[in-house]
Amino acid sequence: MNQTSGYSYAVVGTGAVGGFYGACLQRAGAEVHFLLHRDFEQVKQQGLVVESALGNFVLPQVWAYSDVRHMPACDVVIVALKTTQNHLLPQLLPPIVKPDGVVLVLQNGLGVEAQVADLVGQTSVLGGLCFICANKVAPGHIRHLDYGQIKLGAYRADDRPAGISEPMQRIAQDFQAAGIPVELATDLLLARWQKLVWNIPYNGLSVVLNARTDELMAQPQTRSLVETIMAEVAAAAAACDRQITPDFIQTMLDYTLKMKPYRTSMKIDYDEGRSLEVETMFGNPLRTAQHRGVKLPRIEMLYQQLKFLAGRNLN
Repeated sequence: MNQTSGYSYAVVGTGAVGGFYGACLQRAGAEVHFLLHRDFEQVKQQGLVVESALGNFVLPQVWAYSDVRHMPACDVVIVALKTTQNHLLPQLLPPIVKPDGVVLVLQNGLGVEAQVADLVGQTSVLGGLCFICANKVAPGHIRHLDYGQIKLGAYRADDRPAGISEPMQRIAQDFQAAGIPVELATDLLLARWQKLVWNIPYNGLSVVLNARTDELMAQPQTRSLVETIMAEVAAAAAACDRQITPDFIQTMLDYTLKMKPYRTSMKIDYDEGRSLEVETMFGNPLRTAQHRGVKLPRIEMLYQQLKFLAGRNLN
């Protein structure tokens, strides 16, 4: 059996992503504590059910909590909430973060680590970029469709490349023992912009055009629009001194062509009447580019359309 590092983990946000990764870590032998909201009673009584492309499994017993004050402080706190819930973090993080611990932010968008770093002081903050197709199909029941790899990078307030720390390596060891491929990134900001190359066009267009990823790729007009938006993301990254090559964009297009038909996370949130992660995924990159004098006309139009749709969706 693979050896885990001995780190204890807390999962804040036991949805599709937090639930899947947390369940895999526990199955591999790590100590994992899950903070839940609506699913608390179900998971407390029945545990977690994971249907996975890599093999189904059930964890009949998990450490489940509905109140952060009952949780132990852990070595690694995984933040897997939607960014629309980040206003809760000042109450959720301080009780469970060890002074010498790590907060691993598994969230979409730009600027998410800075928000967490402001709350946890000297605790080291890592960003994790998840390349995964998964959704929650019922309380405590997660369906993992495809992929699953994570790219980890350390956060620095000045956005300079931070290299690879020992905690990063230990966390990577635990995820790999759990069957999750991990890539360690020396430059978190570059990794964030690279993820936005995929997230901005596919999440945005899937909501605005009411389409799955395969439908967006099947039509020449929408595929061309995806490529144009990706080029705008690359221009914004270049304004932050981060280079995204045409080869990288082509790799993202090829990757999406091979994917199973997929309803993006933002499309699922929209269809289910939930808040959308418009600000971290669209607003923050847009403002960052504008601050540096770079205009992103198509991304700005997507942002304005999504703000309209998100507002109407919640009324």
